[in-house]
Amino acid sequence: MKKVAIITDSNSGMTLEEAQKVGVKLVPMPFYIDEQLYFEGVSLSQDEFYEKLESDHEIQTSQPSPADLLFLWDETLKEAESVVYIPMSSGLSSSCETATMLALDYDGKVQVVNNQRVSVTQRQSVLDALELAEEGKTAAEIKEILEDEKFQSSIYITLDTLKYLKKGGRITPAAAAIGTVLGLKPVLQINGEKLDAYAKVRGKKAAKETMLEAMKKDFEEKFKDVDAKDIHLAAAYSGNLEEAQGWVEEIKEAFPGMEIYLAPLSLSVSCHIGKGALAIACSKKIEK
Repeated sequence: MKKVAIITDSNSGMTLEEAQKVGVKLVPMPFYIDEQLYFEGVSLSQDEFYEKLESDHEIQTSQPSPADLLFLWDETLKEAESVVYIPMSSGLSSSCETATMLALDYDGKVQVVNNQRVSVTQRQSVLDALELAEEGKTAAEIKEILEDEKFQSSIYITLDTLKYLKKGGRITPAAAAIGTVLGLKPVLQINGEKLDAYAKVRGKKAAKETMLEAMKKDFEEKFKDVDAKDIHLAAAYSGNLEEAQGWVEEIKEAFPGMEIYLAPLSLSVSCHIGKGALAIACSKKIEK
């Protein structure tokens, strides 16, 4: 019997195929589109999602049902002594809080990690957990290590449209209208619990330059005592793969010699920012 099993949700950006390949179990995030239930990567593809989003269908994010989560944990505990569950940041979804409450009935056999991450940084936490499990760490030890390292990451995102920030009430209709006319592109930051404004600039080129400078600043200040080889660097996008591939080349020029992992943003994030977003992210490697 395996000692520790790792489970995450599709907010990590992991697909079912990738999860199976690396030995992780994946919880697909649910969405209601025109009141019909879909599951990310199962009954709802990235292309289908953006088609419905841009056609102004009514889309609501949700969280995994307690029954589905409990069933998965129970099935996993038939083949493993304990479980480490890594959901989306508690600051961006209530699914982490729900899972933490459900885990109380498992006498420590299910450890829910609240390490404030999403997308490519959440994915890196999953890979870190796998390594720690292979080293012989217990589920409780893995949870402690990942939560101790939770702020050792950064994400910067720029958007192609202000439509969905307006729709979600994050900016006023007037601000969205002015921003659209002036060609303003917000740069948002995820560093811990929530999505915050970082800067507003004119045009996507300036937004990309702002993100690169912000990441360089993090390398120089936040990670000043960390060697660059000990930092994972990644890029993400929402429905604009060709543009994202060009973005990766720009990142490589700014950070020569570093490998860049590229992945689509999870749909839970894309739902609030729309198609055409670009992001850069990093996370410090876990010390062995």
